[in-house]
Amino acid sequence: MMKLTRRQFSAMAGALGASLAYPANARPCLRWREQRDAYPQGVASGDPDPTSVILWTRRAPEAGISAYRLAVEVAADPDFKTLVARGSTTVDAGTDWTCRFLAVGLEPAREYWYRFTDQRGAGSRIGRTLTAPAEADNRPFRFAFVSCQDVTQGACNAYRRMIYEDERRSADDRLAFVLHLGDFFYEIVWYPEESPGAQRRGRRLRDIIRYRDGEKVRDFHVPKTLADYRTAYRAYLTDPDLQDARARWPFVPVWDNHEFSWQGWQSQQVFGDEVRPAQDKKVAANQAWFEYQPARVVQAAGTRIDRFYPPKVAEAAIKKFDRLGLGLEPNNLAAIRSLQIQRTLRWGANADLILTDNHSYASPPPDQSAITPKDFPWMVPEEAAEILDGGRDYAGGRPPATIRLGDKGVPNTAREAPRQSYLGADQKAWFIDQLRSSRKPWKLWGHSVGTLRWRTDMDNLPENLKAQWPGGYASFNGGFDIEHAELADVVQREGITGLAIVAGDKHSFWAGLFSKHLPPRPFEPLAVEFITGSISAQGLAEVAEHIISKTHPLRPLYIHDGAQGPDGHALNMTLRHGVRSSLELQKTGDAEAARKLSNPEVAPHLAFADLGGHGYATVHVGPTMLETEFICIPRPLEPSAAADGGPLLYRLRHRVPLWQAGERPRLEQQLLEGKLPI
Repeated sequence: MMKLTRRQFSAMAGALGASLAYPANARPCLRWREQRDAYPQGVASGDPDPTSVILWTRRAPEAGISAYRLAVEVAADPDFKTLVARGSTTVDAGTDWTCRFLAVGLEPAREYWYRFTDQRGAGSRIGRTLTAPAEADNRPFRFAFVSCQDVTQGACNAYRRMIYEDERRSADDRLAFVLHLGDFFYEIVWYPEESPGAQRRGRRLRDIIRYRDGEKVRDFHVPKTLADYRTAYRAYLTDPDLQDARARWPFVPVWDNHEFSWQGWQSQQVFGDEVRPAQDKKVAANQAWFEYQPARVVQAAGTRIDRFYPPKVAEAAIKKFDRLGLGLEPNNLAAIRSLQIQRTLRWGANADLILTDNHSYASPPPDQSAITPKDFPWMVPEEAAEILDGGRDYAGGRPPATIRLGDKGVPNTAREAPRQSYLGADQKAWFIDQLRSSRKPWKLWGHSVGTLRWRTDMDNLPENLKAQWPGGYASFNGGFDIEHAELADVVQREGITGLAIVAGDKHSFWAGLFSKHLPPRPFEPLAVEFITGSISAQGLAEVAEHIISKTHPLRPLYIHDGAQGPDGHALNMTLRHGVRSSLELQKTGDAEAARKLSNPEVAPHLAFADLGGHGYATVHVGPTMLETEFICIPRPLEPSAAADGGPLLYRLRHRVPLWQAGERPRLEQQLLEGKLPI
């Protein structure tokens, strides 16, 4: 392992926008005394490598104070008897009083403790962190992956469960880090007094976020300024369970969509049919993310300072796009390139963790309104969606002028549009290079959204129910088919094995296989994929229970009305086994009989689906075996007072033996605890 000089470490710290905490022979700060209210957002660490880790805190300002001088100390023991690194920096309003330290000169695969102290001796809580193993270290390791925490409408009980279980594991089996796959906060906020009963879809609204400059859109509020985005982070980080988790493990974060704008793309916001230029808001969102996430990311080329340097941008509509839909308007490019989060973390001899940005370069989504049948919630015809997804590249550059929907046709509005991409040309080339160059048995792709298709066989509905359906499979979340096909071709052509996708965003648990095609086209699995349930945000099963009416003719596909009341987990049956199974379930209440009617061509790629699952997932990585566990908890409507975060619904394991080139990956499923939903 290459040893770096202090000058090299300093250069690294500057590139990351961090101050430097360097090894020093010094006594611990005798003036330190814990004063948590001075650091209301706690402490955190992130993106460890074998010899360094980024440390973070926020010293809240007091009246009359223009700046604080903060010292950071890193120790080999929780009592700080053996100090291993120390540094200092100044925090002020320019970084919203946050600071980032790069602690260097550490030992690989070691546990450390850290704390911050201001010039008056007011100290932060003590945090715990861990470094990555050395490059040749082939010992197995375990990590957790999470996403989608909405503390305005739910509780972070999953983190309490995670902490409880980790404290009871042996030292060698504890979590090495937590991969956070985005939606760290939700920028759309409903104010309680503006909602009937201070509720939304059956959940109590917490009065946690009030935007100083925000804008009201329809019935919710969104941020407009850097101050607003900072407000959201500050509010979320007062949650005790989230704060305790960040103090216990290093986090490895990426963003999803809500860190900027719910339905936005690149630097543009979308509200209904309106696309708004929002380059300034994208830059503000990037700056706030940089200030509050201790990640090993870099700003625009040439920036070498210890804080975020926002480029000057103007709000401008995008008129010109490249072949993958990247807007070439200069302010757009400046905004999305102001912070680049794609990166690779090397984790010992067993895995490379490759992280991509799946939103900053995403092409404008196609308008699906013309292909969306009436009275089929969340469904569009799969073939029609693929045509729009392909744009002018569909069918080898011969897209149809008209999309057939049964005996009717609608204009193909994407015929002259770029095809859909979320990676963009440059990032995709980088990602493929990371896959090709990795010599580790496992290539872990941290994906904020996931690639597994959700679909069902609407052609198998009884004639009276499918009368308005145009034919073919129904897609619930199709898109990016050509992009995924290109990646599949690379993996197959070059014999890349051990690709495991870990994803979030879907507010549900999924386990399955990545394939270029699904039936009736050839199904040839090339990788495995796991999607974690949300920490607290509502899943589709819960939403369905509130919006699918009791008189809707297709209600059995979404809701099972049984002895225990409406259960949106019927969606699991629809997407995993097909519509005949869901109709049988509603008719007889017999899940086993319903599964006997399963259509094997609907979802050969899926081993498991739970569209209402909350909690988190863990991954155990060894040289020849990967094991993922889904830890599912009840809907986190309110915080749990229990030390373990409350009851557990189920614990489900999927084991994946490492496969060789030319072999198909396979999943071995085992229920370890609890009972699975429908």
